[in-house]
Amino acid sequence: MQLRSEIPDTFWSLFRSVNREIYIEALLCINDEYQFSNYFLTREVCLQVLSDMNARKRFELKSEESETETDMMETPSLRILSWLLKTGWLKRIEDYHTLVTNIVIPDYSAVFIEAFERLNSDELEETDIYIQNVYATLFSFRNDPRSSLSMLRTALVNTRRLNKALQDMLHNMDKFFARLLDQESYGDVLREHLEGYVEEIVRKKYHILKTSDNFYIYKMDIKKFIREMRENEEWIENVRRCARAMGDTRDDVVELLDLIERGFDDIEHRISNMDKEHTKYVRATVTRLNYLLSGESDTKGLVVQLLNKMSAQEDKEEIFQKTAEKMNLSLIEILSEKSLYKRRKSRKDFVSQLEAEVETPDLNKEDVLKLNRIQMRYSKEQIEEFIEAHMKDEIMEVSELEIQNEEEFEKLILAYDYSTRKNSRYGVLEEEAGIVEKNGYRYPALSFVRKSV
Repeated sequence: MQLRSEIPDTFWSLFRSVNREIYIEALLCINDEYQFSNYFLTREVCLQVLSDMNARKRFELKSEESETETDMMETPSLRILSWLLKTGWLKRIEDYHTLVTNIVIPDYSAVFIEAFERLNSDELEETDIYIQNVYATLFSFRNDPRSSLSMLRTALVNTRRLNKALQDMLHNMDKFFARLLDQESYGDVLREHLEGYVEEIVRKKYHILKTSDNFYIYKMDIKKFIREMRENEEWIENVRRCARAMGDTRDDVVELLDLIERGFDDIEHRISNMDKEHTKYVRATVTRLNYLLSGESDTKGLVVQLLNKMSAQEDKEEIFQKTAEKMNLSLIEILSEKSLYKRRKSRKDFVSQLEAEVETPDLNKEDVLKLNRIQMRYSKEQIEEFIEAHMKDEIMEVSELEIQNEEEFEKLILAYDYSTRKNSRYGVLEEEAGIVEKNGYRYPALSFVRKSV
């Protein structure tokens, strides 16, 4: 059943309240006290917890829109408890047997309180916890004959949570780049790097992925466990048999192992991307430090400051004149040969560099008539007569012909052209023909045959 449907409308008023931080702190204190209680917390215990919180923090509780003048006259602890009960963050249960009022945390409220705890805590060791959970679960699943597929599903859930934690860590590194650029002095950059990035990321998060006794050693053992389990077919069949006996046929053991292994491959890629982001941040820090150092001491930095100031002035001619009176901008330390303007060489006209196109002369009248004469000199009947005259057993072997003059050579060429046409009575066998050289003529040794009708 979805818990969202149980949330009352007044529940969301906490996020709009002027006392939002106080109410969240009160919920965290009551939740902490719940961990040490074997049963419900009574109303008196909750009031005592809130009184202790007030004594430690000394907060100022402002007036709520829904509170009356009578409510305002109550103690801060009672006002907080009453408001949380009224809005649905806490729930009152009357025990008529003992005549005691108990205070409980509804399920939907517990989800938000857990989120408040994560936002309020450093949340720095969860990658360590997840990897150890996966390691312990796979070790137990591999060595305990009573284990079930639910343990593998637990390992898969922790693998995905670890992947999500690393993804959030990677995406949240962008804020350190923005904070780095906001620093205007050398000392501020160092403080941001050492107290911000190094303290929050490197020591408490990034080192978990890099120390020799933590992430990688667990990862290699987990990969080893998965490989050994997958290769042991007898063990796989035994797990499947036990799962069927228990009615657990939703997932296959090999599929779950593959998903866990794929999850750790994704973790490898995320860690690689984190390495890149870490290197980028270190380089950005060094670049920022060099920029601030050069801006305060060396010539290039001072020139940058001068140019920025000159560009910000509305009357640029006046500041140009004052600058020219005080500085010689032609000094080699300020102006080098590379910074001087040089006129670019004009591009050569591409068309003018092209060589003159050699025109192929058109065929004259005599050449055209000569070509047409060859095509029209012999009719189709003459070509067929030429083929029939040299056929033996329905085949004309060109290699056996004796070509004596140009007329016979032209007929041979036209015979091949005629055989390639669709309505021709003859065809050429598709074979690798050799070359015949006789009487000063050179032609392929084709074989002409009569087409079947």
